[in-house]
Amino acid sequence: MYLSKEVKADIFKTHGEVETNTGSAEGQVALFTYRIAHLTEHLKKNRKDFSTQLSLQKLVGKRRGILAYLYKKDINRYRAIIKSLGLRDIIKPLGTRDSK
Repeated sequence: MYLSKEVKADIFKTHGEVETNTGSAEGQVALFTYRIAHLTEHLKKNRKDFSTQLSLQKLVGKRRGILAYLYKKDINRYRAIIKSLGLRDIIKPLGTRDSK
């Protein structure tokens, strides 16, 4: 299995405070990012695997939701996690969204 207990513990130890704190927002975003990368590689090889494609879209939505929560609650934690994971800053402040 690609996601063993050791890999999870390492992810939470690196991005969370401790490896047993699996509920921290930073740890969850890091775990989702790892899973998204794995599913993306799978879909490059198996283009017609639509159930995996749906799972990937749901996972990206969950990660975006947690990032939006971090953005609202503590902007410094948000900036630190996107910098450490190399993610794009996709959350925009409330007043700057495009209105069409």
